[in-house]
Amino acid sequence: MSWDLSCPAWEQRLAAGLPLVPDLPLWTPEGERAVAVFKRLRLADVPGTPTMAEAGSEWFFSIVRALFGSLDPATRERMIRELFLLVPKKNSKTTYGALLMLTALLLNERPNATLIMTAPVQDVATLAFDAASGAIALDPVLQKKLHVREHLKTIVHRETRAELQIMTFDPAVLTGQKPSAVLIDELHVVAKMAKAASALRQLRGGMLPFPEAFMAFITTQSEDAPTGVFLAELTKARAIRDGRTEGVMLPVLYEFPEKLQTDVAQGWRDPKHWRLVTPNLGKSISLPRLVQDCNTAAATSEEELRAWASQHLNIQIGLALRADRWAGADFWERRANKALTLESLLTRSDVVVVGIDGGGLDDMLGLCILGRDARTGVWLWWGKAWVHRIVLEERRKAEAPRFLDFASQGDLVIVEDESDDDIADVVEIVTRVRESGLLPEKNAIGVDPVGIGAIVDALQADECGILPEQIIGISQGWRLTGAIKTTERKLAARMLEHCGSPLLAWCVGNCKAEPKGNATLITKQASGFAKIDPVMAGFNAVSLMSLAPAQNVIGEDHQLVVV
Repeated sequence: MSWDLSCPAWEQRLAAGLPLVPDLPLWTPEGERAVAVFKRLRLADVPGTPTMAEAGSEWFFSIVRALFGSLDPATRERMIRELFLLVPKKNSKTTYGALLMLTALLLNERPNATLIMTAPVQDVATLAFDAASGAIALDPVLQKKLHVREHLKTIVHRETRAELQIMTFDPAVLTGQKPSAVLIDELHVVAKMAKAASALRQLRGGMLPFPEAFMAFITTQSEDAPTGVFLAELTKARAIRDGRTEGVMLPVLYEFPEKLQTDVAQGWRDPKHWRLVTPNLGKSISLPRLVQDCNTAAATSEEELRAWASQHLNIQIGLALRADRWAGADFWERRANKALTLESLLTRSDVVVVGIDGGGLDDMLGLCILGRDARTGVWLWWGKAWVHRIVLEERRKAEAPRFLDFASQGDLVIVEDESDDDIADVVEIVTRVRESGLLPEKNAIGVDPVGIGAIVDALQADECGILPEQIIGISQGWRLTGAIKTTERKLAARMLEHCGSPLLAWCVGNCKAEPKGNATLITKQASGFAKIDPVMAGFNAVSLMSLAPAQNVIGEDHQLVVV
């Protein structure tokens, strides 16, 4: 029978300064024995080399107690088979993780067992090894029990012959391993590596024969929007913590409640709240030092401040803000409305226009449905995108995990290379909008004039029934400046809200603004390989909505050119 590992009162525990491990039916002797072993270990890089009993904190002792106290002494089956610890930098996570694995090696009873601690870069792996080997060197009893093989970054238990291997994360090396314990440091960095997901599957598969095995993730937030296996494990951990699903993972997430995380002025930016997510405050890090570092980051740029906050306060980044960013990006996240669906947009609007951009085999096809709220006049932006599989497998391999995340969230559709399903989907959605009776008789669908012949033909087919005068080519380049500026102003004035999709946030973050005289250019050429097609589709729609569709005005620059 599995345990309930949820912690629905986590916000109250944070506020009270209590550990985030819920009350569990632990086997007390096993848990306390592990804590006693852990507390005896010394910190080799701290003046006076204090023991963990002297330098540690209950927040991590509770994790050790739960992980080892979940081992049934009769069956040797561990009820907590995974740990997900999200904690900011400077809270000794790598050192504590290394000593946790050293504790596991000392308590392990399986002969010739393999324990692995891995980190994404050599420096972090070396730090972990130094912490473990340093603790051994400071304890005469451990020196007799354990043999440190410095050149191999391996620690061997002399009696059980079990090995603790500390290494950098390499899917080729990890594939095929059969460990009884694994700790992965900085999962958010590991997630960006090719074949990271495959390596984790292999490790989990290798652990199946061992009922006492466990896998631990200890990580900070990502400097970018979470992606790949990091996003998957983080989502799982939150779902278990909140009681929305069951699992064998113990979720310990030092992150702000949503209200504090999204409120910059009164929330995470206020140092009085920082103690909530820095459990080692007063030990490995001080509040004045955090404030100083934060002020330095803020004085550098908004981008640097966000990166600092992601690492030191676990603020989840949804939008990458670069120095040459589009001005509207500063307001984008604040105007998100997760409740805005295509259905609700059609219900609220008195008129709807459509923007389309991209669509080649090596490109992303972006669609924007832009409505005008009949009561308030607020513009409502709903978006979706399509990409061919060849983009993931050959031309954008590094972005494949991110695209797969967007697909799982429903914002991106991956179509087969020889398929026209993307065009068919666009036609289906546009047909639905047409049937709502909200499309203007003219200037209803704005398209990038280049390379959209197949889409125009499909829209004008009998099945869709769009008239030629309803489709208009939107001039790109500097002529799009008006739409770009209008979108910025609408966002700043709270007169534009959007569906809040992670895909759109990522594309907005990719937009590179390039000044040209009095014009502002946001082009695919300026943004390089970064995808912005769904945003460009939105600018095309904004160009039409700016014409006040009920008046059916045609701008002189809007001429349909099919190439």
